[in-house]
Amino acid sequence: MSGPLLAIENLHVQFARSEDQVYAVNGVSFSIHENETLGIVGESGSGKSVMLMSSIGLLRENGKITAGTANFQGRDLLKLRPKQLEDIRGRDIGVIFQDPMTSLNPVMRIGDQIMEAMLTHQYAGRKEAFERTLHLLHEMGIPDPKARFKNYPHEFSGGMRQRIMIAIALACEPQLLIADEPTTALDVTVQMQILALLQELRRKRGMSVVMVTHDFGVATNFCDKIVVMYGGQIMEMADTDQFIRKTMHPYSLGLKRSIIEVGHRGKAIVPIPGAAKTMTQAPAGCPFAERCPYRTERCDNEVPELRKLNADHYIACHRAEEVASLAV
Repeated sequence: MSGPLLAIENLHVQFARSEDQVYAVNGVSFSIHENETLGIVGESGSGKSVMLMSSIGLLRENGKITAGTANFQGRDLLKLRPKQLEDIRGRDIGVIFQDPMTSLNPVMRIGDQIMEAMLTHQYAGRKEAFERTLHLLHEMGIPDPKARFKNYPHEFSGGMRQRIMIAIALACEPQLLIADEPTTALDVTVQMQILALLQELRRKRGMSVVMVTHDFGVATNFCDKIVVMYGGQIMEMADTDQFIRKTMHPYSLGLKRSIIEVGHRGKAIVPIPGAAKTMTQAPAGCPFAERCPYRTERCDNEVPELRKLNADHYIACHRAEEVASLAV
């Protein structure tokens, strides 16, 4: 395949509430190619998960896609019927959801839950699905797969439940894996184990991965490309090496300064002032303007276009070059 595996263009998503509308995603465009890893970073409420889940047809009843396309292997997912989307989800696109305890069925054996994906999509017969489930459990590092096949989710630790979620997502060997905050609520040691497992599985299978996270360390260590979102828009997008060397958006810089890094003992953590607001109006300016130290009148009145700085770097900031020089 010469083009991207998944290309999302000008996606807009809104949610209706009794008193107003929430403009959750506002004109997002990006793509991911075969055997590539993409990290989508931003604080809670920035639109990361909504953007991806809406593109594969997982949208709450009060949600609506008002514009855009999501082309997967040449088919616009937004134009497919529910049954057609169901055929793609789980088989061609695997999803690891945020909370394995609420995503797994508490009254169904974990082995049956892994088999269900293969049987539903007719990926394998029952005997083959059973053998493949045992292999997947072994591959996920779960000891004694035959015995553990019969266990229920509550009989596993948080890290083991996440490994089961990964097994379900990979059951039909998808070409694209969406990992939505796969290390949330796990301790640091287990986080590293899960990320190392995902990295090894991705390498062995040659699949593409979109990693949704609020953790810069996770994104920069795991992903080939970084997308930073705020207020339902992409603020910055670059190859990881380029992003680390030359972060340019004020929001991206703020995120980097507000995290603890190994070897920076005694270095002050500088939080981003203010708080993200709920997007109850269509953007009229930069969504980050109210919290930005480089704010001008233009930032309040003109939505910055996501423009190309070079072959590997895009940014949505009116003063990007100036900010980069001031931030050195």
